[in-house]
Amino acid sequence: MAATIKDVAEKAGVSVATVSRVLNRLDVVSEGARRRVSDAAAKLGYIPHGGARSLSMRRTDCVGAVLPDLHGEYFSELIRGIDRVARMKGQHLLLTPSHDDADELAAALRSMQGRADGVLLMSPHLDAEVLRRNLPSGMPAVLMNTPRQGKAHPSFTVDNHGGASAMVRHLWAQGHRRIAMVSGPEGNFDADERLRGYTETLAKLAPRMQPQVLRGDFTEESGHRAGLEIARLRPRPDAVFAANDTMAIGCVAGMVEAGLAVPDDIALAGFDDIPVARYVNPPLTTVRVRIAELGEAAFERLMRAIERRGEDKPSRQLLRTELVVRRSCRPHSNNRRGNTA
Repeated sequence: MAATIKDVAEKAGVSVATVSRVLNRLDVVSEGARRRVSDAAAKLGYIPHGGARSLSMRRTDCVGAVLPDLHGEYFSELIRGIDRVARMKGQHLLLTPSHDDADELAAALRSMQGRADGVLLMSPHLDAEVLRRNLPSGMPAVLMNTPRQGKAHPSFTVDNHGGASAMVRHLWAQGHRRIAMVSGPEGNFDADERLRGYTETLAKLAPRMQPQVLRGDFTEESGHRAGLEIARLRPRPDAVFAANDTMAIGCVAGMVEAGLAVPDDIALAGFDDIPVARYVNPPLTTVRVRIAELGEAAFERLMRAIERRGEDKPSRQLLRTELVVRRSCRPHSNNRRGNTA
């Protein structure tokens, strides 16, 4: 017969309650008792009953993460950071994408009832009403890069506006005056903030200059289309700022296909600093977002909210970005091919 918690208690010479505290990783047990219980459980081959533990502790040891998508290097890095802390904390991870769809987001939130102790949320569709209607009552939640920045839940927000502004100023300082942008999908919080940083900074640097924006959707395909379109523009931009690295990489391919060289004919920059950005040809100038660290910090904050349920005080944290200069940008030259007014 399988060993029971009572068998472990008898072999370790402690009470059943002490065994329960050790197995549930509570801090009220002495180190000696903890070692005796661990040794006894190992010798008896005792396996805790997850369902019973969940009922007794009202904990599942499972944390949910609802993300817009699970595809691409950005989300791979984010999940890597989340998973790193989840493993360290002994937590299971329940991942689900909302596919940038409001109805799927609502369904994903409702599905967390009874399955997770808390949830990490990233979605452009998240607002107070969506949370009120669909987040299970009392469930701790941490928001990541969402338009909802209220007082009810802790949140982490990347300084998208500041990062975009820094990139525009960098390109301007290099002598580029016609600076175009390949923006992200409309209604996406990251994309909207990066576009705002671009337009507001350009307006300060050159009040009479009209922003030149080509709409993308954060995919390589949309970047490729933008690259082909940029090559046909007259006058052609001196520099292109893509709202994420994935589009910037697609943009390089489109411009090269159209006969342009980066950075000889046109400078190019991205945003995020995904791992591949340093290995493309030419290596990409970009705005670094510490994506994995965002996942780690958000998970750590969620665990604190779970452990202090009902007593946690929500806070908002702005994550700084960093300009990374590589070979896809260089100072402007008036001798570039085909760049005539």
